[in-house]
Amino acid sequence: MLVLEYKVQAKQAQYRAIDEAIRTVQFIRNKCLRYWMDAPRQANLKRFDLNKYSTELRNEFTFVKDLNSMACQASAERTWIAINRFYDNCKSKKPGKKGYPRFQKDNRSVEYKTSGWKLHKSKRRLTITDNKGIGELKLLGKWDIHTYPVQAIKRVRCKRLVKKSLSTRTHVCQCGCTLHRDTNAAVNILLKAKSRGGHPRSNAKGVAASTLFGVTLVEQVATVNLESPRL
Repeated sequence: MLVLEYKVQAKQAQYRAIDEAIRTVQFIRNKCLRYWMDAPRQANLKRFDLNKYSTELRNEFTFVKDLNSMACQASAERTWIAINRFYDNCKSKKPGKKGYPRFQKDNRSVEYKTSGWKLHKSKRRLTITDNKGIGELKLLGKWDIHTYPVQAIKRVRCKRLVKKSLSTRTHVCQCGCTLHRDTNAAVNILLKAKSRGGHPRSNAKGVAASTLFGVTLVEQVATVNLESPRL
């Protein structure tokens, strides 16, 4: 897997277009949450239902249709992650607040997955190809942050290896285990460390990165995140 991280240089009109895409993501997220809240309990909505609803929003609102379809689905999936986390906390009888999903007011990013963008072969220009009007962005800073192979995820409970793209953040296993991939990775690292008797074995390397002001772009396998510079 190749991880690329940049700062971008854009015109003010492009920054406004990025902010419009981010507001659209927040709109989809909140509409999906309201859709789940208003659904009758017996409907038992799942992740697929929210993805389907995001498609209905594209058909209903032009400004949603202007956003790349996979970016719309990514927003719906973020909503489902929040809902699923709430369900898990209730099932495990977690004490205190269970993390009931809330409407979002301060979203600052939009995620483009395998479409909606094109990276120039020089890796110095990125073009957002949906209809939000972002267009071509100049990329600044060190681009080759880290390269390492990723072939499969080892599930904590059943030890089964399952191939997953980085864009898939939550895995529902056949054994009944449902985990966010970061949580799963953390547990596997802990178990690996314990199996070695607690002796540290680090091969970490520091990497310099640009600190120029602008919008952060991160490409992980086939994913691009656009963040607003107005933090």
